[in-house]
Amino acid sequence: MNRSTRARMLTGTTLALTASLVLSACGGSGGTASEDGPKQAEQAKNGKATAVKKPLVASYDGGLYVLDGETLKLAKTVELPGFNRVNPAGDQDHVVISTDSGFRVYDAARQAFTDAEFKGAKPGHVVRHGGRTVLFTDGTGEVNVFDPADLSGGKRPEGRSYTSAEAHHGVAIELAGGELLTTLGTEEKRTGALVLDKNDKEIARAENCPGVHGEAAARGEVVGLGCEDGVLLYKDGEFTKVDAPGDYARTGNQAGSDASPILLGDYKTDPEAELERPTRISLIDTRTAKMKLVDLGTSYSFRSLARGPHGEALVLGTNGVLHVIDPETGEVEKKIEAVGDWTEPLDWQQPRPTLFVRDHTAYVSEPGKRQLHSFDLDSGKKGTSVTLPKATNELSGTVDGH
Repeated sequence: MNRSTRARMLTGTTLALTASLVLSACGGSGGTASEDGPKQAEQAKNGKATAVKKPLVASYDGGLYVLDGETLKLAKTVELPGFNRVNPAGDQDHVVISTDSGFRVYDAARQAFTDAEFKGAKPGHVVRHGGRTVLFTDGTGEVNVFDPADLSGGKRPEGRSYTSAEAHHGVAIELAGGELLTTLGTEEKRTGALVLDKNDKEIARAENCPGVHGEAAARGEVVGLGCEDGVLLYKDGEFTKVDAPGDYARTGNQAGSDASPILLGDYKTDPEAELERPTRISLIDTRTAKMKLVDLGTSYSFRSLARGPHGEALVLGTNGVLHVIDPETGEVEKKIEAVGDWTEPLDWQQPRPTLFVRDHTAYVSEPGKRQLHSFDLDSGKKGTSVTLPKATNELSGTVDGH
């Protein structure tokens, strides 16, 4: 995302009309259920409702679609006003919805909101790592950490919390040893990150990452943070800077894999562009602290990056091709014809084809046709497709983090 886009993110001009939630089965006679979500979830657990298998959740303008991850059958339509973002919660049942009022936990398997809620203005990044889920609320600078297994009770889970010195568009991740890595910044400027031990004592700090944005973890629990002049790595208790060529070279979105020591990132070089459409990606080797650039010959968006089950780097291009890349060599090993040609919209909140990967399956949305497709990453073959009532925007689902 370019500078003007980031400004829009920081101001948080989200369509915000807080209303009661109306849950209705598509094409059926589902009832309204604003306050009955937890009750419905409990009924589902008791066998009174049919749980969705490996659910996917896609947002649309005004609500959410819940789909069966195997058949892509539409199981539920959830009316939810405003611009809503969807993230895996870290278990096999739940997703986290970023709404105008904060983070809300939705039981996607049983199609009902739970009582778990983290209120706060401008809910931002949701990070899963090492059996912990971390929420960063931009409007308050608050960080909340919890075990996603504790969501099964339907209540807000107890966990660790930390409040940043100043509110900013940030991100945080908790490591296996209890260290909490979280960004530094203000609403006007972001500079780097610090690390706290499990007792919240500061043990490391780096302020040489201008415009810090996004995170990803590689094999060996090496964490990368994007900067406007490279990538900041946290490895073995110390920060290391991976410099990028030129004065401005932004890697603001990354994707990591426990199966690979190499991080996948975007790569933008024009600080004045209203919307830069890059064709190069960055591959950051956490062993050598070196960056390799690969030109795909097609542009992509911030919703185009993912990793495969074997550590493959995956990029959905605007030419409609899902590129399967060997992160060690940068070679494109496979090209999967996923969707038609598309153009990234100027407004980051507007729909565009989106990639979500779970296990060996890649799910790709095609808003222009109101469709959603699945692909087998090993064979490259298309699985199934569905046409939905409205064009989708965000696409995510449940992911078992344990």
